[in-house]
Amino acid sequence: MKNRFSAAFPALGFENPSPGILEVIMTKPGRLNAADRSMHRQLAEVWPAVNGDAEVEVVVVRGEGGAFSAGGDFDMIDDIIADFGDRATIWREARDLVYNVINCDKPVVSAIEGPAVGAGLVVGLLADISIAGRNARIIDGHTRIGVAAGDHAAIVWPLLCGLAKSKYHLMLCEPLSGEEAERIGLVSLVAEDGQVADKALEIAVRLRDGSASAIRWTKYALNNWLRLAGPTFDASLALEFLGFTGPDAQEGVNAARQKRRAVFTGPAPE
Repeated sequence: MKNRFSAAFPALGFENPSPGILEVIMTKPGRLNAADRSMHRQLAEVWPAVNGDAEVEVVVVRGEGGAFSAGGDFDMIDDIIADFGDRATIWREARDLVYNVINCDKPVVSAIEGPAVGAGLVVGLLADISIAGRNARIIDGHTRIGVAAGDHAAIVWPLLCGLAKSKYHLMLCEPLSGEEAERIGLVSLVAEDGQVADKALEIAVRLRDGSASAIRWTKYALNNWLRLAGPTFDASLALEFLGFTGPDAQEGVNAARQKRRAVFTGPAPE
């Protein structure tokens, strides 16, 4: 099973820590597991493959080396800004990532340690059960680079922690620790730093050993809340990618690269 997934999705890592449990690992050494074009595409495509594999009963998603994911890398964002074809392709992948995770029958557990931003955070918060390290740093990141909070945020944050907290954290890009994320309901549980993966595996084993039909059908029914929010998600993702065509996105990326505060001068929409 490990070799089959590794061959099909080489931008991701895979482990089998226990029978029936597959770890999907975001791995980009030295770059805090930021998602490049290949990882972004394969994060979207891996879920139908997982869903169709009878040997996989539960999935654990984690990052390598004490970080979850630093989001989409700047080279991919450059492609989105510069080229319509790339923009359309990556928009489709971002759409598919959200819907493929929602529609995966298998229970998904996320182990969030260190930074968790943008594209990586999609899987972290859409997981059925999310475990965050006490000092994890969770931040959506979109408005900081001058685009709307698309990806997953509009579809799931209000359901998890309410509209008031969602607006505060998404509009201001205000970061949360894992401890604060649990307090407001954004994640399921908090664990001590360094013990997050172990806790995620413990929960995955409990899910594996439970009634597969009962657990999967419960997931399906609950995820109808997310399916009902599909039009909200589609609008947010379209507005995010529209934002990549404007001047604020380029300034946001330049400022992030130069580690300075962005100076946004783009016009407000009429």
